Amino acid sequence: MTRRPGPLPAETLPLILEVEPGADYALLDSGSGRKLEQYGPYVIERPEGQAIWQPALQPAEWAKADAVFTGDTDEEGMGRWRFPREPLGETWPMKHDGIDYLGRFTSFRHVGVFPEQGSHWSHMEGLIRKAGRPVKVLNLFGYTGLASLIAARAGAEVTHVDASKKAIGWARENQQLARLADKPIRWICEDAMKFVEREERRGNRYDIILFDPPAYGRGPKGEVWQLFDDLPVMADICREILSPKPLAVVLTAYSIRASFFAIHALMRDTFAGMGGEVQSGELVIREKSAGRALSTSLFSRWVAG
Repeated sequence: MTRRPGPLPAETLPLILEVEPGADYALLDSGSGRKLEQYGPYVIERPEGQAIWQPALQPAEWAKADAVFTGDTDEEGMGRWRFPREPLGETWPMKHDGIDYLGRFTSFRHVGVFPEQGSHWSHMEGLIRKAGRPVKVLNLFGYTGLASLIAARAGAEVTHVDASKKAIGWARENQQLARLADKPIRWICEDAMKFVEREERRGNRYDIILFDPPAYGRGPKGEVWQLFDDLPVMADICREILSPKPLAVVLTAYSIRASFFAIHALMRDTFAGMGGEVQSGELVIREKSAGRALSTSLFSRWVAG
């Protein structure tokens, strides 16, 4: 690969996108390497390496947690849930912006949603509704499908790709629960890199592409994903499979040892000659107890002019 010619897109950085406490989700408190969150009816305690400050709430408030994740503190580390008050089922009903979905206690401390992504979801929904035409959305590493459901509700035709058969099944459950079964969503269990390479060969094109890759991952057939090795190639292919009148490409990066300047430079180079703007920064959740901002991930998005 060689650097693309052409003028670089305009830039906005740093852009800090915040999620405030709400009725369906709130970061109640954080500190000492932990975070206390409200997910619908439940209060949940989980590891959080970036919370290097001290908790603002008293220990008695933390003791009210309905579920506590114990075990490996790595982002993808195995562990288990402890239920101090009463045993809880594996799943429970949740809601985001009027969309019903299932929360689930997984062995990897995740619960099926990354609330900080709400800023990207509302931005995407606005682009789809404003377009006033059919819009095709590709959601790579789509996980449990909230972004796909929001795009479909806004009127887009969605292709959702994830390497995990279990995640695809969960996403389909969420589609039913959200009463969006009639919306055009293709659920595809496949390695994301293989999928975009095939789409490029076939000439399939998309107006909006979301990709939220892990630092390291494996595809369903043992394919290996290494973010620093594979991200530049994937970003380049994403440019190639954009429609003639694209709207946006949104990249989110969790748990990587890099600054958002790194992915910002990558995205500006990738979209050289296409105009528009690259906006980069961090996704943060505003804490309810003391108002601190907990950074969760880096992002960079190219938006058409």
